[in-house]
Amino acid sequence: MKRYKKYPLELLRVSEPISDKPLCSPQAVYEYMRVESLADREIMWILHLNTKNKIIKKEMVAMGGVDSCRVVLGLALRGVVANGVGTIISVHNHPSGETVPSSEDRQLWSAMNDACLLLGIRALDHMILGANGYYSLEESK
Repeated sequence: MKRYKKYPLELLRVSEPISDKPLCSPQAVYEYMRVESLADREIMWILHLNTKNKIIKKEMVAMGGVDSCRVVLGLALRGVVANGVGTIISVHNHPSGETVPSSEDRQLWSAMNDACLLLGIRALDHMILGANGYYSLEESK
């Protein structure tokens, strides 16, 4: 009889929150990410949230140039899946300061929502940060 090697079972563990306050509004996200809104190139972050909407992790998933950022959904959501996180907020900045979403932003958000739906992840919001404000997809509905 052939014996199989025994491998230890590793459980996915969600780490402790890195923020004390839950993110209860887009304004709270903007306040938390205010420094990132000033970046000189377009960058996308995924905020990993626990069940109480406290930030567990802030993950930079893509960095681009002055006016664009290529996001690969599989890479963007890899950390979320690996950490067993159930809720996210995607955030990216516009170095120009303009917070109106482009058609590319809307296409990305739609694709990300579809991917999250398939993976059982709740995309709470998609946001754009500018030097003087923000755009929230949820707020605009």
